[in-house]
Amino acid sequence: MRIPAIAVTLLAFSVLAARPLTAQEHVHTPGMTHPAPPAQLPTQGGQAAFAAIAEIVALLQADATTDWSKVNLERLRLHLVDMDLVTLRSRVVATPVAGGAQFLVRGTGESIAAIKRMTGAHVTMVMNSGGPRVVRTELPDGVRLIVTAADPGDAAAVAKLRGLGFIGLMVSGDHHPAHHLALARGDRMADHGH
Repeated sequence: MRIPAIAVTLLAFSVLAARPLTAQEHVHTPGMTHPAPPAQLPTQGGQAAFAAIAEIVALLQADATTDWSKVNLERLRLHLVDMDLVTLRSRVVATPVAGGAQFLVRGTGESIAAIKRMTGAHVTMVMNSGGPRVVRTELPDGVRLIVTAADPGDAAAVAKLRGLGFIGLMVSGDHHPAHHLALARGDRMADHGH
C-alpha cells in the first residue's frame, strides 16, 4: 500500500514538533546574535507635571490614612501650571547689587499672576529657612526681588547668589516635594492662592 506524499510530510512534521529541543542542541555560529531582552519600563509619565501628579497619587493610594474627602489634585495641577509659567514663560533681568543681585521677573498674560503667587510663597520659605535676605516688590507685570547674602561681605556667598540667579533661588531647598504632597492632601497652609 502506498502512503500519499502529503501524509508522509505531515507525519514527519508531527514527529519533529513533538520532539522537545534541548539547550545542548542549540548551536552558536560566529556572528550569531540574539534579540535583546525586553527593556525595562520607563519610570517617567512622559511629561513632568503628569509624572509629578502620578507620583503623588501613588503616595496617596499607598497611605491608609489618606482622607480622600480632602484630597484636591486640581490644586496641585494648578500649582504645576504656575511652575511652568514662571520657569519657561517669564523674562528675568539680573543686575548685581551690593551683597547680591536684583532680579526683575516679568511676564505677560497668565504668567504675571503665576510670578506673583510663586515668588510670594517662595520668598517666605527662603526667609523662614535662614536663607538669604529677600526684598520683594510687586510690579504691574511681575516682581522685583533684591536678594542679598546673610553676610554681604562674604564674597563666596554673594557669588553663589549671583550664580544661582532667579531660577536657582526658586528651586533651592528640599521643601518642594513636601509642599506638593500637602497641596494634594488639601492642606490649606500649603496654598498659593488657588
